Amino acid sequence: MKDDYFKYRPDNNNKNIKRNLEIDKHISEYIEYLRFEKLLLKNTLTAYESDLAKFRYYILQNPDFNYRSIKKPQIVGFLKYLYKSHNDVSVSRILSTLRGFYNFLIRHRILEENPMSSIKNPRTPKKIIEILDQQEVNKFLESIPVSTPLDLRDRAMFELLYGCGLRVSELTGLKRGDINYEENLVMFTGKGKKERITPIGNTAIGYLKRYLSSGRGKIEKEIKTDYIFLNTRGGKLSRQGLWKILKKYAKKSGIEKNIHPHIFRHSFATHLLQRGADLRTVQLLLGHSSISTTEVYTNLSKEYLKDAYFKFHPREKAAYNE
Repeated sequence: MKDDYFKYRPDNNNKNIKRNLEIDKHISEYIEYLRFEKLLLKNTLTAYESDLAKFRYYILQNPDFNYRSIKKPQIVGFLKYLYKSHNDVSVSRILSTLRGFYNFLIRHRILEENPMSSIKNPRTPKKIIEILDQQEVNKFLESIPVSTPLDLRDRAMFELLYGCGLRVSELTGLKRGDINYEENLVMFTGKGKKERITPIGNTAIGYLKRYLSSGRGKIEKEIKTDYIFLNTRGGKLSRQGLWKILKKYAKKSGIEKNIHPHIFRHSFATHLLQRGADLRTVQLLLGHSSISTTEVYTNLSKEYLKDAYFKFHPREKAAYNE
């Protein structure tokens, strides 16, 4: 069904053929704008393309639907169509994509008004961010042995993932020249191709040095590369490869949570706030362009503070332990 979104439907009406070619041109121009001017990542671009393809497919199935002069009742019809196979979260995302698409058409003077501006996104439940507490992080890391070159790689990898709050793509993209051992800093290209510097703690850098001196050379084989973390063939470790490794240790650790790579980044940020770091510092360490993105972690730290208060305050401790 998904592939059908990208297929033309036979149409002998010259007016409709012209309209279909026109929207294809505009969608293509919008995607190019997102790729080269907004510098969106490949996965994000794929999501935009998928959303716009669904809109295009609906237009092809409804010859009377003119995207240039779309009215509210027609948008409602499109939403009803979406709700047959999509939930509130997906519909909200598609609406946001279309709102951006129409804003693009307005900026290029193709249209004068955004028909999507009067349509409110469906309310979606707040995304619950799951984290590992500090004991669980330690339990996970201690489940990784350090007896073989691959063990050393894995321990260094997850120590860095948690110790620096890195994204998976940032971790797998690290090269040997990105580490400043004298100043304990990691320098790399983050999301949106932005250069970022973050401190690296003594524990993480200790395991990294151990891996580089005793493990990496035995994995590298005849393939020569500057990437720090290698797969069993000696090439750059992929995101999918890291996922497989993570699943092995998640099972071994016995932690009954959905452990995914980003949970270490969430835990990194939350633990810093719990221990008194200010929001601006955490924002810089995570590489967030807006502090509002970082604020989601304050709710988690508030719960921690409330729990600590009722557990340890002398006037509340007795009631807590009853």
